[in-house]
Amino acid sequence: MDFSKIEKEAIEKINSVEDLNELEKVRLSYLGKKGNISQEMKNIANLSIEEKKEVGKKLNNLKNLIHKKIEEQKIIIKKFITNKKISGEKIDLSLPSRNFKSGKIHPISQTIEEVINIFSSMGFSVAEGPDIETDYNNFTALNIPPHHPARDMQDTFYLTDNEKEKLVLRTHTSPVQIRTMFKNKPPLKIIVPGRTYRCDSDSTHSPMFHQVEGLLVDQSSTMAHLKGCLIDFLKAFFEIDTLKYRFRPSYFPFTEPSAEMDVAYKKISGVLKFGEGSDWLEILGCGMVNPRVLDNCGIDSKKFQGFAFGMGIERISMLKYGITDLR
Repeated sequence: MDFSKIEKEAIEKINSVEDLNELEKVRLSYLGKKGNISQEMKNIANLSIEEKKEVGKKLNNLKNLIHKKIEEQKIIIKKFITNKKISGEKIDLSLPSRNFKSGKIHPISQTIEEVINIFSSMGFSVAEGPDIETDYNNFTALNIPPHHPARDMQDTFYLTDNEKEKLVLRTHTSPVQIRTMFKNKPPLKIIVPGRTYRCDSDSTHSPMFHQVEGLLVDQSSTMAHLKGCLIDFLKAFFEIDTLKYRFRPSYFPFTEPSAEMDVAYKKISGVLKFGEGSDWLEILGCGMVNPRVLDNCGIDSKKFQGFAFGMGIERISMLKYGITDLR
């Protein structure tokens, strides 16, 4: 068997191939079960011991060489294919921009902008914070200790079981209120729009949703100020001066007293008429900041007080724009 001839022939065939399928055929012709090298390996059994050692070594060296050359050619072919594909997919950055005459801002983004504009006109500033929060800021500082059932109600996404610094995807934007009170001294007047996370998924809820919360801390604000602020906001947002509303006593760990605000509605021929009627729809939660929360943030609750509120951006968007299914 002329090993040098087979080697030269194999290398020439491998180097001339420009297609992966053809390269595989060449591989099989030499290294496959029925390939030339494989057949010669079987014939070794008929040789003497000395011949077996010599021929076996040469066959192995040839087999390894062919395998190496095939892998090298495979890389070359793949690079050629990739470069050819890239050259055919060039983007001409000099093209002028397309003039789209249609298009709208997403309802959620539009709602957030409207909410910010209305509360800004009342003197509120916008505060922001991270989506990944500490367990303390998200719960404990807000008077929701580890044993509190409100934690289960919020179906929380925890990111670590490290007891030293347990992290969580924030379930509300309230941790930004905590961060603001830790960082700044009263008076405070902020709203906090942003993403929040809970294990909810249906026609009106999603695992990731948006909230806007408000916080005011000073020495003289009362429940009457809170009610007036929210009434003015909803009238401006829904553009209904005769908006029918009510406040119901409720419970939240971080406010005392607490309330939920409902807005009236009625259905006419299956169409929801918002702001009037005899039926009620809960739209937000609110209350006076619990003194424990102020104390947790280093604010003297005997000297300062304030109010807080929160509402779902998706919820008020659906009501304003007539969206029946969030999905």
